[in-house]
Formats: sequence, C-alpha cells, structure tokens
Amino acid sequence: MVSAQEVEPPSESEEVTSLEKMVVVGTRIRRKDEVAASPVFTMERAEIEATAAVSVGELLQELPSVGSSFNSTGSGGTSHGSSTVNLRNLGANRVLVLVNGRRWVNGAGTRGFRDFVDLNTIPLVAVERVEVLLDGATALYGADAIAGVVNLITYSDFDGVKASSYAGQTTHGDGFTYSQDFLWGTQGEWGSALVSATIASNEEVLAGARDFSFARLQGPSRNTPAGRFRNGVDTGAFGTDAFVPDGNGGFRPDNPDVDVHNEAPDTTLLSPLDRQGVYGQLRLNLGDYTTLVAEGLYNHRESSQRFSPSAPRIRGGDGMSIPADHPYNPFGVEFAGAGTDFEIVRQLDAVGPRINRQEVDTTRFAIGVEGSLANGWAWNAFYTYARNRATWNSLNQIDLDKLALAIGPNDRCQANGCVPLDIFGEVTPEMADYIRANGTDRNGTRQHDFTANITGDLFEMPAGPLAFAAGIEYRKESGYDRPSAYFSRTPQFISYSRITTSAPRLPTSGSYDLKEAYLELNVPLLKERPLANLLELSAATRYSDYNTFGSTTNSKLGLVWRPWKDLMVRATWAEGFRAPSINELFAGLRQTNLPANDPCNGGGAGKPGCAGVPADYDQANFSGGAIPSTVGGNPDLQPETSENRSIGFVYTPSFAERLSWSVDGYDIRIDEAISSFGSQNLLNLCANTGQRCGSIRRASSGEIVNLTDGPINLNSLRAKGVDTTLRYLLPNTGWGSFGMTFSASYLDTFDRFDTLPSGEIRTAHRAGRSDVARESFPRWKAGTSLDWSRDGWKANWSMRYIGATDEGPEPAFGRIPAQLTHDLWGSYTILSGTATFTLGVENLFDKDPPRSYVNGRDLNFDMSTYNPRGRFVYLKASFLF
Repeated sequence: MVSAQEVEPPSESEEVTSLEKMVVVGTRIRRKDEVAASPVFTMERAEIEATAAVSVGELLQELPSVGSSFNSTGSGGTSHGSSTVNLRNLGANRVLVLVNGRRWVNGAGTRGFRDFVDLNTIPLVAVERVEVLLDGATALYGADAIAGVVNLITYSDFDGVKASSYAGQTTHGDGFTYSQDFLWGTQGEWGSALVSATIASNEEVLAGARDFSFARLQGPSRNTPAGRFRNGVDTGAFGTDAFVPDGNGGFRPDNPDVDVHNEAPDTTLLSPLDRQGVYGQLRLNLGDYTTLVAEGLYNHRESSQRFSPSAPRIRGGDGMSIPADHPYNPFGVEFAGAGTDFEIVRQLDAVGPRINRQEVDTTRFAIGVEGSLANGWAWNAFYTYARNRATWNSLNQIDLDKLALAIGPNDRCQANGCVPLDIFGEVTPEMADYIRANGTDRNGTRQHDFTANITGDLFEMPAGPLAFAAGIEYRKESGYDRPSAYFSRTPQFISYSRITTSAPRLPTSGSYDLKEAYLELNVPLLKERPLANLLELSAATRYSDYNTFGSTTNSKLGLVWRPWKDLMVRATWAEGFRAPSINELFAGLRQTNLPANDPCNGGGAGKPGCAGVPADYDQANFSGGAIPSTVGGNPDLQPETSENRSIGFVYTPSFAERLSWSVDGYDIRIDEAISSFGSQNLLNLCANTGQRCGSIRRASSGEIVNLTDGPINLNSLRAKGVDTTLRYLLPNTGWGSFGMTFSASYLDTFDRFDTLPSGEIRTAHRAGRSDVARESFPRWKAGTSLDWSRDGWKANWSMRYIGATDEGPEPAFGRIPAQLTHDLWGSYTILSGTATFTLGVENLFDKDPPRSYVNGRDLNFDMSTYNPRGRFVYLKASFLF
C-alpha cells in the first residue's frame, strides 16, 4: 500500500524557508507554496523506496482512486506485458502521463497498438517524485487529461552512486521476481549529469497453480483433445449424431456432460516479463539564467502469454471436406455438405499451446533550454522525439490452407507435398509440423513534440501578484501495424477466424498533427481579511487545432478559499476532450467472431429485416452461434468531450501541526464517447425495423457471412464520488516515530448511457456492480498505512480494502465479497545511512481474489481489479556511495 500524501498548504514554520518557486502538476504557474484548487497526491522518493514495486505501474495501482488497475504483469494475458493507470474507472486512454511535465509516447506491442502509455517503459529508479492530479486538465496539458494526469519527475540534482537489488517469490513456489537498479549522478557549477540502468524480470504463473483458477466456473470446454465429429450424412452406427473416440480405437456417441476438457491449467495467469532500460540526463549551465537540458532513454521489454492449443472447427459451410478414400478416414463415407450438421471440432495438442510473444523497444530523446529573466519570469522550450517499435510473434496457430490439403483429396495433397492429417486419431509430430503456423506482426508508434512555455508575475495586486503562464505546442503522432502474411492474407474475411484463434486483419497506417496554445492566470482576490485569509481564482483556456477533426477550445476555472489558515476550501470546473486515436481512426479491417443470437432464425416469423431468410435457417448450424464480424477504423470520428466539477477541503489544524485531512467530491460527464453499436443491437434493429440492414451480409442459405461494425461517437458516461485522506505523524517518543495514512474512495455513481441503433438511450448503472465487460466498480476502495521508525529501523503495516460488488446485470444473481489484504515490511539502515536492507511480505494472509462467475470468464476472477499472485516474500538491499 502506497502512503501517498496530498499536496497541502505548508505550515507557518515551513513557509519561512520555502522560498524557491516550483511547478506542481495541475498548474503551469510557478509558486512558492503548493496551494492547489485541484486535488493532487504525491509520493516522494522515500515513500517509493518503502514499497515492493519494481515498476511505475505497480506503484500506482495501490492508490484507492486508481480505479480498476491491476495489470502490472498482465493477469490472464490481457495486457500483453504492458502496465497502465486507470483513474476514476474511466479507462487508461483518458489519463495523461507526463515525465518532467512532458507528454510520454503511447505504447505498442499488442495486436494493432494501444491508445495509452505503457508505464513499464518509464524507469522507476530515476523517479524522484510522483504527482497524481485527480481532476480534468485539458486546458493546461491538452487531450486525454479527462480523468487526471500522472506526472513523474526524475532526479535533477542527484550526486553519488546508488545500487539496489530486489528478489522475491510467492510462497506457492512460483512468480520469482528480481530487479537490479543502478543510479549515478554528479553535479557542479557546470551543471549536472545522471545515468540510470535497470534489469528486471517476472516469472510466469499458470492458472493451474492456483485453486481458484484451476477450472472455469463457467464450465469446461467442449473442444477436447480427442475431438468431436458429426457428418451431414449417415455414418452408419451413429447416423448424423455426434460421436467421439472411445479410447480403445473405436468410437461412441458424444455425451455433452462427459466429453469436455479443462483448458484452464495451462493458461497464463501472470505473464512473464523481462525489462532492460537505460536513462540519461544532462543539464549544462549556459550562464546565470539559462540551462541546456538533454534526456535520453532506451527500454527493451519481452513478454509472453500461453493459451490452450488451437481447436479447429470445421463445418459444412467452410469449404472443407474429408473424402471417403482419405487414408485416415475410417468410416468410408465423405464428410462434407454445406448447410448440414457436418462438424469436426478437435483441440490439436500435438501442435502445442498457442503462445503470444511480444518484444518492444522504446526510444526517447528530449532536448531543450530553460531559464529565467531578470524580472523573475521563467521559460522553457523543448523538442521531444519518441518511438515504440514492437514485434508480436504468434506461435502454434493453424494454417488453414494446409489443413484443408491435409484432410482433403489424396491427389491434391500429394501434388502439394503435404502430410495427410489423421483428424480422427493420433496426430504425429510430422503432421503437426505441416499444419502449424507461426507469424510475426510488426507495429509501432512515433511522436514528435515541440513545446514552449513562459510563466511569471504580471503585476502586483492588493492581495498579491497576478501570475500567468502561457505556451504553445506542436505535436505529430503516427502509428502502423503490419500483420503477418498468415493473418492478413484473406481480405474477403470469409471463414478464417471461425476455425482459428488468430483473426485476420489488414494493415494499419496513419498519423495526425495538431497545434495548440494556452493561457493560465492566477488572480489573488483577498488576503489576510476576516474569513478570507486567502481567496484566489485561477482560470485557464487552451485552443487546439487538429488536422483530423478541426479545432476545439477548452477552459478551466478554480477557486481557493482559506477562511483561516487551518482550513482551505477548493473547487474546480473544467472542460476536456479526448482526441480519437490512430487506431480508432485508421485501424485496418479486422475479422472477429462476436457472440449473438440471430433474430432471423427460423425465417424470422415475418420480421421486416428477415425477408428471404429460409424458414429452416438456424445460424448455429453455420457458426455455432458466433457472428462473423468485420470492424475497422473510422476517419470521421469526433473527439470525446467532458465536463468535470470538484469541490473539497483540506484541514490542517494548528493544534496538531502534523495532522491533515482532506475530502474531495467529483462529478465527471463524458459525451460523444467512442464505442460501437455491437452485433446484437444491429441484428435486432435490422430484423425488427429493417433499418441498418446494409451492415449485415447474408448468403442465400440465410447464413450471416459478415456483419460490419466499428467505432463511432455513441455513448455517454458519468462518474461521481468522494475521496478522502487522513494523515497524522505523531510527535517523537522514546519508542520512536509513528505515522498513519488513511485513504478511501467512494464511488456514488458510474452510469453508462448507450445509444442504441434505434436512437433509444439505455442506461447501465455500474456503481457497486461487476459486469460482463470484465470491469468491476466497487463503491468503496480504501487503504491504511501505519509507519514506525527508530534510529536505523523502520517498519510498515498496510492494508488494502476493495468493497463488495453485485455480479452481473440488474437484477444481480450473485455477489462478489469484499477483500482485505495486508502487507508488512521492515528495514534496517547501517553504515551511516549508506546501506539499507528490507524484508517484506505482500498479501500476508495469502488471500485469493474473490471468485466471479460473470466477470471472471476463463480465470474466475476480475483480472483488472485483484492481484492473483498470493503471498509474496521479498528482500531488498540498497547501497549509497
């Protein structure tokens, strides 16, 4: 549990020595104090050192207000080795990530590419301070800062050498994790230099290693290693019924209650992850008032995920058949027949488990100058270039062309040099090698960013100086995705993804650029008056011009009122936007199978959109109930828009200088949220009204050949809640120093307003619920941290609470219980503070994540909210020279 502290007014004694102006996230204006209209939480280096985190993502996920965010190593393989931050449950793509106040490049390494920053690319060893702004900040920083901003500040004046080693493992005997960090810095009258290096590794954990994920609650798979077979014509003993091998060289009728397979044990629970990175910073003083700053970073990441072997599903409409004279057809009849019950389903264990493997290289350079003027104004100008390049290796898939040859007519197989496949019996290594498909996708993102800023005091007012900040920015973002030939060679998208796990897609390439300018003012209204020790108004506005959708202007207002020194009341109102990403704008067409029920089954009983569909039609005969669908980008997308309101207070009583208490309420509304109608909604609208039937293409048999869907500005979201933090550092005693931090977040409302194709608005109330979209919205999340120190000894006991949720849509059919986990660590520093040794335990009582039937899917728990690792013991050693 991270004991993050809130930025709050310094005590009277601190104000005497706090003379140097600084910039804290949430404002571009330099100030001598840290009075802020927006709630800002910070973590200093000492607090970072006190955690077991080996990455920025692991550090941030402990904050109660950081929504559903467990993804540091990719639970269930869902994050593909990346790590993100999700504020207010609004999604990682609505959070802006900065390093030293400058925007970080979006991640890569997924199929296509992601619309958010991978925190694994940022070196934690070089981070001196973390700031988290829990408020909208588009007017100050530009797009994406809807839910908030994370600003990571690196060392600028470190002098010395620091080396640290970290190693840990679960008490289950797996999940071994280690990291080696090195930091070197020097400074003088000429300036300063800093170099850091990191090597880190996380070992894979499989679902079969935990009782809660060993078998799916939703039931085992019908895709068995032995296989299930059904012909469209009479096969003798079994007629047209399904049959399976009996284990003795023969066959018997299929029994759905018995002929099942547990796919879970060999599925990745926690992805293996290896990282190596170097970071450097150089600051050269060019005179008394100007400094040249240069930064460089290179990070390499490797990750992988494992899944059950491929299970080809061959049906009558797929164009494949098994002739009667095939050398491995024991029945002497042909397996074929479009529109019949012909079906073959078999998990091909001999091919091996499906493996997705990512390698991502991140490069970033920044160069600029910063300085001050004689009147006290400060300025800076920077150019940043950043690039992510990734490869995605998809291993042990099935080559459908070769599969068709291997089970097809002998003469065609021999003419192409193939190896006949015994789909009914033993699959030899030679057979598996012939049909195996390994492919490599390549994708990447690139960023060019130029910024210039200036801040200072315009003139003196009765209550203080009128301060301002202004700046300009030019940025260009580009990205590409080049699928392997195996996964893009079927542009018609006819049947490929029905029988393999790798959906075909076409390449993606696109870019956009923008120009921006902003202005911020801080207006002191009253000072040292009755009931107005301080009253300040802040205002900011930003103009953004994109070459994709045009221009937009967004503003923000903030008010700080301190009736007396002990109490500060604050409030903000802010507009914001999220620009459509490259993926949303330009993604190449991709085929997928979406679960849906065709309302035209049985001819549709005269429904307007079912004319011409045969009366005996049943979609399940062709696709097993899944609808072949094509999705892609939409270059006509407009930005999402938002409106944020917050109000709260910070109380620092003079009778207890080391006590502070803050409460902040927030209300966020997002409109024009980018989403899609969904296959079921489109099918229902077409069938019932005849509208949007052009999105659905059918064969003469009635079979849905393809359904077209894609991103549009469609939905709205609203989130309301309250955050509170209580911190108290007790006076020193003979037993040492004691401190306590309590943080909690209450989610009052999280509503999603879905616009259906008919124009109807459907409201989903998600606060306190866990739904089928693999998202949980517990009303309460909280954390408590108790600290003790004496001489060279330190200890911490922290607790993390995640509240209960109702499972499934309303009305709920189950309840996911609350979870309380405990962490404990102790450290000892020797050799005059140059060596520190830490021993710690995370999840002290080895609590399993609560089981979820709907939200858990394959692994039986909400993979975005709970850590499945279990009890984890670690040792850390740090040396400072």
